Amino acid sequence: MKLGLVIDLDTCVGCHACAVACKEWNGSSAVSGPLSDYEPYGAEPSGVWFNRIRHYEIGEYPDNKTLNLPMSCMHCEDAACVTVCPTGASYKRPEDGIVLIDQDKCMGCNLCSWACPYGARELDRSSGTMKKCTLCVDRIYDLELPVEERQPACVLACPAHARMFGDLDDPDSAASQAVRERGGFGLMSELGYKPVNQYLPARKPRPIPVQTSPSPPPGRTRTFINRMIKR
Repeated sequence: MKLGLVIDLDTCVGCHACAVACKEWNGSSAVSGPLSDYEPYGAEPSGVWFNRIRHYEIGEYPDNKTLNLPMSCMHCEDAACVTVCPTGASYKRPEDGIVLIDQDKCMGCNLCSWACPYGARELDRSSGTMKKCTLCVDRIYDLELPVEERQPACVLACPAHARMFGDLDDPDSAASQAVRERGGFGLMSELGYKPVNQYLPARKPRPIPVQTSPSPPPGRTRTFINRMIKR
């Protein structure tokens, strides 16, 4: 089993609802502990976030468009963050492929953060430990929730339905079918870490038809202006 996310870059509107929902749910999670905020009401507020959205412009004007790229832990099959961890705090669960951090073992050395090419790990200055996306592991296995709600908070919050969650090891899952039909890809897969999370490519911007009409003769323009003045 390889649980992961599928993100449709053609549908994502960059509203940050996924990031906010993630922050809200995981801020009180027993898995990762509280997510610190630094000067939340100051001039330069900051804090720990599991999911961040990058914004890029693709194409050339006037046929350009904004590409919104959500970034979080990719739960790589060959996760470099797990390999370099000196204490064994970073580990990959064999039963579902989720990469997690044991907060009791983490000493905040930053090695995993330096090894991650996606910038998906953040040091919580309050606890002195690393934090990252857990795929809401405490939610997806909660038997007290209805089946349809056993999904990561980011998936449930997305207003554009640009995010999917499922077993990417199962070729018949909706997530796997979407990747297959749309030509999904892993981010920077050439590095060899085999990211589980997949992205559905954005379609090419469609040319915007520009309607041009010849300017009216000078006489007609003056006549129109005179009529407007008289009114």
